[in-house]
Amino acid sequence: MRELLTDLDFADEVIVVDSYSKDKTKEIAQSFPYVTFIEHPFQNFTAQRNFAIDMARNNWILFIDADERLTPELKQEILETVERNEPVNAYLFYRKFFFKRKVLHFSGWQTDRIFRLFRKDKARYTAKRLVHEKLDVDGRIGVFRNKLIHYSYADYESYKGKMLTYGKLKAREKFQSGFKPTFFHWHGHALYNFLYQYLVRLGILDGQKGFVICYLNALSVRERYRELRKLYRDDKK
Repeated sequence: MRELLTDLDFADEVIVVDSYSKDKTKEIAQSFPYVTFIEHPFQNFTAQRNFAIDMARNNWILFIDADERLTPELKQEILETVERNEPVNAYLFYRKFFFKRKVLHFSGWQTDRIFRLFRKDKARYTAKRLVHEKLDVDGRIGVFRNKLIHYSYADYESYKGKMLTYGKLKAREKFQSGFKPTFFHWHGHALYNFLYQYLVRLGILDGQKGFVICYLNALSVRERYRELRKLYRDDKK
């Protein structure tokens, strides 16, 4: 967090939205005079992101998660892009995924890209998604050359916890949409997910770390249907 906030010293305003975490996030954020720290109850990832957008005074939004980092080259590209003010309303960033501070080359992450810079008045996260948020953009979309660093995997237990949370939120999302799972979804989707990421998306080439990532991603899918079964059962009571 401290490293990230230091990297953002070029911004006109820096807003940290935190859902009452128990670590040192608040202490670290408030140690930076240019940071506005806001505590807001967590409902889901989409609602939290849209709340953060609403808190911003300026139109250009650079959205960075706590486990992401800017390289000097990417930072410069961001500044030059905003300065040019081209008729583009949102930009996709490719990300370089790190596993315990070492690059993960495959396992489905090799083509990972995400919206991180956009105009506030031309983009909004869709309420239909509770996790793996989708940005709806009105207008042209661009792509950055330089990659964003993503330190998503720090240790096994923290990543496992994240994947289980994602699974539960995805289940709620599916339940609210009226999604009806088939036999394949209940009994084969998690295995398919693992095999696809590990073999087709070449997780096997990442060695042991690739196996771990693919397994935990599949675990998230299994948790989705376990939670979805519970939601449907409770709905019938």
